[in-house]
Amino acid sequence: MGMQYYLSSSILSADFGCLADQIRQAEEGGVDWIHVDVMDGHFVPNITMGPFIVEAVRKLTRLPIDVHLMIEKPERYIQDFAEAGASHLSVHIEGNPHVYRTLEAIRSLGCRPGIVLNPGTPAVAISSVLPLVDLVLVMTVNPGYSGQSFIPTMVEKVAEVRRLIDQDLSPTWIQVDGGITPETLPLVINAGANAIVAATAIFKHPQGIVSGIQSLRSFFPV
Repeated sequence: MGMQYYLSSSILSADFGCLADQIRQAEEGGVDWIHVDVMDGHFVPNITMGPFIVEAVRKLTRLPIDVHLMIEKPERYIQDFAEAGASHLSVHIEGNPHVYRTLEAIRSLGCRPGIVLNPGTPAVAISSVLPLVDLVLVMTVNPGYSGQSFIPTMVEKVAEVRRLIDQDLSPTWIQVDGGITPETLPLVINAGANAIVAATAIFKHPQGIVSGIQSLRSFFPV
């Protein structure tokens, strides 16, 4: 069986005045996951959503909820997000000295654990925790804000992570997030990514959400 590809729509760029309708359109367009970016104003320079948003989204969709925790001391909050309805919980390798324990706790709560790499962190930094995760998220922008430009040198990092995973014959997903457009999507897929996060390219597409999704999915291998 060939590699499976997934599209995760980040609600960071959604219109929260009509979030239910935005998520409905994303579902109709064919996204696989709903992505929730959680920021605390400390780990990254922005403040966004908490468990209550995950709980609200859980009531609006049956799709997996893909939660990216850009927060300090994420171990304090993983139970709250799991109980709110998160399906995947991803935490950063940076600044988390007890990340091994945190990843084990995420799985024990019934969520799929993920590990995240900032642009300035080398791929090898996650090698020791790869056996614990179902997902590696390679940030292709500096985390914090939607609508940033893709960092081209991250393509090679995606390829490095793919090599690390393939050495262990692991089914771990490689996710990318940041600056994903119809121009950058083929680059990361060719490098080995198979779980794509998009925000602006979906929710701010000039022809609407469904068209944004279709324009990205057209680049997925068949």
